[in-house]
Amino acid sequence: MRELDVTLRDGRTLHVYDDGDPDGHVVVEHHGTPGSGLPYPPDIDRGRERGLRIVRFDRAGYGGSTPKPGRSVADVVPDVEDVLEALKVERYVALGGSGGCPHSLACGARSPQCLGAAVIAAPTPYPAEGLDWLAGMGEQNVDEFNAALEGPETLEPFLVREAAEFSAASPEQIKDVMATLLPPVDAAVLTGKRAEHFKRSSDRAVARGTAGWRDDDLAFTKPWGFDLAEIGVPILLWQGVQDKMVPAAHGRWLAEHIPGVEAHISEEDGHLSIAVGRLGEIYDWLRACF
Repeated sequence: MRELDVTLRDGRTLHVYDDGDPDGHVVVEHHGTPGSGLPYPPDIDRGRERGLRIVRFDRAGYGGSTPKPGRSVADVVPDVEDVLEALKVERYVALGGSGGCPHSLACGARSPQCLGAAVIAAPTPYPAEGLDWLAGMGEQNVDEFNAALEGPETLEPFLVREAAEFSAASPEQIKDVMATLLPPVDAAVLTGKRAEHFKRSSDRAVARGTAGWRDDDLAFTKPWGFDLAEIGVPILLWQGVQDKMVPAAHGRWLAEHIPGVEAHISEEDGHLSIAVGRLGEIYDWLRACF
């Protein structure tokens, strides 16, 4: 893996991880919320086996990347374009998980270089007509997004407390800290090496504070800066019915509102298990976009 800092057109810095097959087709991956771009080697191996080059980065305000207060979801597109220019990449596909999904969709809508995008456990824009946005979420997510809807003055101290609790937990204790968000199918995969990586990536995300997390939550609960109707590239959506972080109703709503989307609703999966179990076939789909 190669790590580098890319200076963006507005002077900010984005910390980038360049991994997988160096000669392969490029997948730009957008991490969840909170999170960092730190790759998980077994997942990278699945991409490398398929001839894919995996480019990840710490979104603005996370890890080693400069914050961009007030950013919208669509603001990620010029950041991605600047990273691709630095890497001398002309075409790519996008992949997002959870909080990375809106950013992946933004690339599908606004980036001419993007050939297709996949999303795993994607939230809808807020508000979404006909959808009770918070219904079905675990208690911790309900509290977090209610704080976001009240504004940064309420959200920031909430996230500082959440980050401190998470940072104090060991990898083995993460499931306890996230108890209201993890159905059994998700708790079962958050163990061993994957739990250790989850903890390491999350610690990196908030090592310099909660600006990235704050700005993600605020961006999700205001206009995203693009319309789903603008998307003109192939979109793949996977959603687990047992998900307590992004309820299945969000996936079903998106399946009805994204033009030409290929949607899969999995009865047996949750928020984490669906990414673990479906990543290989998602990579296959993304590779076929080239």
